[in-house]
Amino acid sequence: MRRAGGSRNGTWEMFDGIAARYDLLNRVLSFGRDRAWRRALARQVRIRSGLRVLDAATGTGDVLAAVAGEHREIGLGVGWDMAGAMLGIARRKFARLGFDDRLAPARGDAQRVAFPDETFDAVTIAFGIRNVQDVGMALREFHRVLKPGGQLLTLEFSIPDNRPIRRMYLFYFRHILPFVGGIVSSDRAAYRYLNRSVESFPYGEAFCARIRAAGFVGVRRRPLTWGIATLYLGEKPGA
Repeated sequence: MRRAGGSRNGTWEMFDGIAARYDLLNRVLSFGRDRAWRRALARQVRIRSGLRVLDAATGTGDVLAAVAGEHREIGLGVGWDMAGAMLGIARRKFARLGFDDRLAPARGDAQRVAFPDETFDAVTIAFGIRNVQDVGMALREFHRVLKPGGQLLTLEFSIPDNRPIRRMYLFYFRHILPFVGGIVSSDRAAYRYLNRSVESFPYGEAFCARIRAAGFVGVRRRPLTWGIATLYLGEKPGA
């Protein structure tokens, strides 16, 4: 359910292979909750005139579309990803929504963001940070390109704390989701990779600690849908 931007072991190539059905599968496999999660992220972006946003691991551009939908003040949104086929879909999506004068996809690595220091008011990344080979390097890059006082907003899967919900979630995640995703996308490996990457990635307070280690302050987390996903927020000191 996620592509990569600066991915570990070239996973962006795997997700390029399922680009055509990626959005459909996100809606179906999350029962439509993926849209609500992205809207929750977009609503946390602080409103300001000429807002400049970098969306790392942008994939098909859903996060930037959500941010632009919530904040008409956006001056520039850059969708940053290694997956060229995904970016092609993002470009067409931005044009269809009438945002192509402000939102632009660009191909690049989340670990090496090709923008000067203090360029953006907000950096977002949804369901992509776990695919980055060096998470610390990517977080430090996000810190570098943010203006003082700028926001980091990270949306990622997590494991629910409630035991009955966790058991049901893990059964679905390990067995049903890979089966359905594999049939629809014709790439079972991509959806087997999904649950394995989620279960091996630090979440909750462990991931908050990694964000703090990259220099962010005011780090906090907001569990969504019983903790199936978590929104992490932090700020670059200053301003």
